[in-house]
Amino acid sequence: MMLITKETDYAMRLIRGLSDGKKHTVGMLACSEKVPRQYAYKILKKLEGGRIVVITRGADGGYQLARPLSEMTLYDVMEALGDTPGVAACVGSADYACTWCENHEEACRVKGHLLAIQRQLSDVLKAHSLREILFDPAKPVLFDPKETQIKTKTKEVG
Repeated sequence: MMLITKETDYAMRLIRGLSDGKKHTVGMLACSEKVPRQYAYKILKKLEGGRIVVITRGADGGYQLARPLSEMTLYDVMEALGDTPGVAACVGSADYACTWCENHEEACRVKGHLLAIQRQLSDVLKAHSLREILFDPAKPVLFDPKETQIKTKTKEVG
């Protein structure tokens, strides 16, 4: 399982190409962001469904972002593509039938831990805007297992 799929990578490139606020054709985006055209069209349709991209049809048509990058997250993109990450099948899908749970009277302790991990992963993917991810310099991320929050390391001057 890969957290960031090729489709998500392509989507992020297409979104970066739309970040100037102008309308772009699928051909322009595919060329400038090095995304195969056949994938670009399919991805942009999914992003439209997720209200990340607006499609205008006609002679002056094209693709634009539906809202500012500062209001969208990587989680939003992955959700629009159907790529929301699950750490295990039993926590990533409501219709997953766990044979262990079906054959035991007690609650599955593993699932409880996996759900906690899943919540942390989702929180991290929702914590950073696309603006930050695409254009701000990366900051090292620190994880303190004693805390539920993930901290961004900042360098103190003085």
